[in-house]
Amino acid sequence: MLGRYKHGQFRKKFKTRSGETVRLVDLLDEGIKRSEAKLREKERENILSPEEFEAAKVNVAYGCIKYADLSHNRLSDYVFSFDKMLDDRGNTAVYLMYACMRIRAIARTANVTPEQLAEAAKTTDLPLEHPKEWKLGKCLLRFPEVILKMMDDLLLHSLCDYLYEVSGTFTEFYDSCYCVEKDRKTGEILKVNMERLLLCEATARILETGFHILGITPCAKM
Repeated sequence: MLGRYKHGQFRKKFKTRSGETVRLVDLLDEGIKRSEAKLREKERENILSPEEFEAAKVNVAYGCIKYADLSHNRLSDYVFSFDKMLDDRGNTAVYLMYACMRIRAIARTANVTPEQLAEAAKTTDLPLEHPKEWKLGKCLLRFPEVILKMMDDLLLHSLCDYLYEVSGTFTEFYDSCYCVEKDRKTGEILKVNMERLLLCEATARILETGFHILGITPCAKM
């Protein structure tokens, strides 16, 4: 893996000052230090329990390093940057982890349990009447196609690109389609659109399955 890294400033092979190629264990240790610093910068230690903070620190660090490598064509060199891989914007593990967490939070906001979603999936039709619902549905249906292509050419960056596309397409859907309608003054839930919650569930499952294939452990909280 490390042989393909290029140092961000000089675009040379990533090496220590002594001229030796950086060991993977040192890279991972540095990732954990930077991940912890990033979480503390956002004051997450005041929100998460010590156990949750430790899990977030490790999962973000390891997930970001794996994703940074796998999201690039393995046949090409790329520029290494801790800042870029820990960014919560763009095609990074952090961005996708946050996206998955936000999607999972929608059902919790609606007070709908996973068991209720599972039951609803057995009987609820998905008409996909809104253009953004239709776009998201079509995007999700491409998942088997992406997996088959990846199995054929063994290029995992195509799966990363797809997961990033899913996240972006979901954002378009969520910005245009109410899943949970609330009273603006009281915050009381007025209506839960179960069809759209099921689209949220399908999106989260595909993201989580993609994480599993890539060997990334998403965070329950971060």
